[in-house]
Amino acid sequence: MSVENTFEQLTMKMNQDPSHLDGLSYVYQFDLSGSDEGKYQLKVENNQAEFKLGEPWEPRLTLAMSDKNFIKLANDDLNPTMAYMSGKLKVQGDLGHALKLQALIKKYQ
Repeated sequence: MSVENTFEQLTMKMNQDPSHLDGLSYVYQFDLSGSDEGKYQLKVENNQAEFKLGEPWEPRLTLAMSDKNFIKLANDDLNPTMAYMSGKLKVQGDLGHALKLQALIKKYQ
């Protein structure tokens, strides 16, 4: 599965059941390296989720990793704490919100 397909699946699940998005207003940026390399953003606002390629919004948290590790993270196959400690994941911004993102992703598996 490609990065874009992964984002499409994740945002579709979030929008079909927005109960876990209540009260969230956040922009996550993903700086990915690899075959699907690029910058992607996930915006959660007003109980809706959407993603865009590029940097259309001001991110509050940036996660840098390989595209393969992003797909693993989105499928809950990568422990974000271990990835961070081993250097596979770099975080700019509030580390607590990175952990909240992982909890959110788990709810949509």
